[in-house]
Amino acid sequence: MKKVFIIIMICFFASLSYAQSVNPFPQLKPVRTGGSNAEKPDWKIDTVNSSSIHRKYLSVAYGHISATQTLDIYLPDKGNGPFPVIIVIHGGAFAMGHSRMLTDVGPMMGSLQRGYAIVSVNYRLSGEALFPAAVNDVKAAVRFVKAHAPEYHLNPFKIAAWGGSAGGNMVAMIGTTGQVNDLDGENTENLQYTSTVQAVVDWFGPCDFLKFDEQFKASGFTEYNSSVRANSSESYYIGQHVAKDTAFTELANPETYIPVMEPKTAPYFFIQHGTLDPVVPMQQSIHFAQCLKTKLGSNKVTVALIPGAHHFSSEFSSTENLNKVFAFLDAILKP
Repeated sequence: MKKVFIIIMICFFASLSYAQSVNPFPQLKPVRTGGSNAEKPDWKIDTVNSSSIHRKYLSVAYGHISATQTLDIYLPDKGNGPFPVIIVIHGGAFAMGHSRMLTDVGPMMGSLQRGYAIVSVNYRLSGEALFPAAVNDVKAAVRFVKAHAPEYHLNPFKIAAWGGSAGGNMVAMIGTTGQVNDLDGENTENLQYTSTVQAVVDWFGPCDFLKFDEQFKASGFTEYNSSVRANSSESYYIGQHVAKDTAFTELANPETYIPVMEPKTAPYFFIQHGTLDPVVPMQQSIHFAQCLKTKLGSNKVTVALIPGAHHFSSEFSSTENLNKVFAFLDAILKP
């Protein structure tokens, strides 16, 4: 039944024109009553220091539904553009974080010295709104970048999305749903543009929430982050136990939308994962990459496991690894 439902949903998506507005997510109320994106005091999230960046636009609104829907734009000190764009989506288990958090956004800030503009996005967290609100938001942010590209000296045809952990899930969703208008939600801004991008950098993003347990066990983890429990971050994001309605949970899985992707217009993917990640099993990225390669071809998908690396560990932000990421981005956004 699960496979039949997913096939039906895929056919449903494929049959719709981009101009239609249909809500295939009636199961849950999208906004939590009394909820907010306010951070808990004990989280103590460090922020990036942007005082040395001269050209920036902070807390720019890209949506009208929530005060959370803002983004920060940073431009290189030199040049008038239009600059290729790296859209940064922060992580935080879908429940915490913001567009200036050091652990998630810090590694990407070096993009400015390489001639890229950075657009770092806030989206509604699970304390404020349920899936698919966060996906609605990041897609709206991509459309905003395209609609306002001349104003901010951005190149609307050279856009990459880069994120880690929950942000990895978000950028993967951007990558696979660029033409899926059913995930626009109530964000009505700039609908004349699609949310397609040219490249995706996915750092250890979760895909199939239902497979966490079996994948960790297969890797020999005796203690692991189980997603299949009522109080998991993934269940809180979905709005119910992830195993309660598995077909609905799979709608938050970027793999679900791969069948409707077009190889010619699909972005290039660069996927990295640590082999000792105790938060998101490495098999999530391996399987996602395999599914993408089957549909898009091996030339559009690169997957690299980092031996011994953990979740957001220093190996990812090392100079050596960032050079690999930028070599990938340069080849696509700076031909």
